[in-house]
Amino acid sequence: MTPATWPCPLPAGGEAREYALVFDKAREPRLLIVPALFEESNRLRRFTVEVMRRLDAAGIDSFLPDLPGCNESLQPLERQDTTDWLDAAAAAARHFGATHVLGLRGGCLFTPPGLPAWHYAPVKAATLLRQMLRARILSAREAGDEETRELLAETAAISGIELSGYRLSASFFRHFETMVPGARATTIGQDAVGGSGLWMRAEPDENAAQADALAAILTQAIAA
Repeated sequence: MTPATWPCPLPAGGEAREYALVFDKAREPRLLIVPALFEESNRLRRFTVEVMRRLDAAGIDSFLPDLPGCNESLQPLERQDTTDWLDAAAAAARHFGATHVLGLRGGCLFTPPGLPAWHYAPVKAATLLRQMLRARILSAREAGDEETRELLAETAAISGIELSGYRLSASFFRHFETMVPGARATTIGQDAVGGSGLWMRAEPDENAAQADALAAILTQAIAA
């Protein structure tokens, strides 16, 4: 595994260098992985890397790029819109010469078209936002404040909002809220991997059996 950078298009033109973790030995199968989003990205990152290690051992190159505004990106998250992330995922696929793509959870919303795709435990954007709004409401209640999901959503759609430490613009919130995973991808449910989803745990974690299972499913599918 090595760090790499790739040219991410900027909304106003030009490009920025974004970070990626890669297993690249110039092999024919080349899998782009669109990571889970927001806090789920943190909880699944170790698991994602372990899956990549297993794919490497099976002869498959893989690439895990940062979306602009996330992880090591220097671009402000609050300036991103959903089209920026769609463009970024497509640009990463072109740069790394991806032959296949895997989306993880919310990352399934941004898998670029035109490639054989798998979606691991895909989730609607509205579901992710509902979870983040609930977390904010509970945090406010513990601090002695009362907030409602309806008022927060209305405010977010007009002036943006901070949820779980992530500052989202009004435009991002409005466009993201309606997104659903594409129907053309092959869905890999949690039942196929076994156990409970690691994104539901309070802290980042890994599970060797789950990583083995997901890597095996992908290896078999890519080889078919």
